[in-house]
Amino acid sequence: MAGETIITIIGNLTADPELRTTSQGSAVCNLTIASTPRVWNRQNGQYEDGQPLFLRCSAWRDLAQHCAQSLAKGMRVIAQGRLQQRSYQAQDGSNRTVLELQIDDIGPSLRYATTQVSRTSHTQAQQGAYTGGATGYGNPNPTATGGDPWSTPDNGPVYGAAQGEEEPEF
Repeated sequence: MAGETIITIIGNLTADPELRTTSQGSAVCNLTIASTPRVWNRQNGQYEDGQPLFLRCSAWRDLAQHCAQSLAKGMRVIAQGRLQQRSYQAQDGSNRTVLELQIDDIGPSLRYATTQVSRTSHTQAQQGAYTGGATGYGNPNPTATGGDPWSTPDNGPVYGAAQGEEEPEF
């Protein structure tokens, strides 16, 4: 939608994601991402931590279930979504305003870690029956290759080239 503020944040989860269900039956996962900038100080030759940012985030429906099953406290994540401002009245009667990130995409950062990705089939996602992965990408039977869905090529269509054409020389 036009006019929305889209941001990307990289940081660590401060706690395990909290999965809840609304009264209408939609799954929502709440989490907090902490991001602290580091700046090189030339005078003392060391990195210094800047002011930390703690950003409350929420993911909805299938993404909420995937977050709760895949992410844990302390994990470094990359999240992208829409920054939204919300005002409310606190219990003490004061008016407060908060900024929250409505997550569109989130995943683990691979800078200091590795991960195993498994794909959820479309029918599983619609039914909410996430089982930790379906057939994976490119290989219809990942168990035949030791559980590694990336071990064999997809042999699907090559996009950007006509049938039988080779890649252009550079």
